[in-house]
Amino acid sequence: MSDKPISFWHRLFHLIAPPACAICGCRLAIDEELLCVRCNMHLPRTPYASTAEDNEMVRRFWGHGPVERAAALFYYEAGSEASRVIFRMKYHNHPEVGEILGTWVAREAGRYDFFHGMDAIVPVPLSKRRERKRGYNQSREIAKGVSSVTGLPIMDHVLVRQHFKESQTRQSMHGRRENVAGAFSLHPKAPSLEGKHLLIIDDIVTTGATVTACIEAMGQPQGMRVSVLSIGVAK
Repeated sequence: MSDKPISFWHRLFHLIAPPACAICGCRLAIDEELLCVRCNMHLPRTPYASTAEDNEMVRRFWGHGPVERAAALFYYEAGSEASRVIFRMKYHNHPEVGEILGTWVAREAGRYDFFHGMDAIVPVPLSKRRERKRGYNQSREIAKGVSSVTGLPIMDHVLVRQHFKESQTRQSMHGRRENVAGAFSLHPKAPSLEGKHLLIIDDIVTTGATVTACIEAMGQPQGMRVSVLSIGVAK
């Protein structure tokens, strides 16, 4: 649901080209955004923002870097109804879905002071080839939504993705870690990260291998802390 005032132009566009729910495909009401009320209510939300320093998600990173907090909007399962909204964002040329989801997860996490003390957002980068093909980086679109709610700046020149071997979707835990090993490096124009509390944003966290590879590429400078936020998290 959007809490913005509904403008005349929004009403007119809605009348001419009514948007559909990203999950069930039903026509959205004038005050609905992305999902209809029913699908929004049935989205399998996680409680992780309320226990960000000790939950099943953050434990995936223990021993792999200075990760303080972790949270996600909903539980992700490939082929589930909820997964359709991620699929639409990544593969149907709808970058705006990422920004909307970013605002949602930021508002929900913000209720629990999740962003306290954070300095900046670092979206997980795509390889240049993959970003050119897709036209955008979905993690950065999510970051834009989070930034609009929190006021945290987005740091684009921190990491570079060197390669993209293959999709992580059907990889085993060992395969995922092997797939992203050495995939990221520090950007040649990266600012100093000493003493910073950085929020890494990814679309889906499964084993945590991608985020772990990002942290390793940062080199863990003195005093750097990291937290993780995603839209989906695998159980």
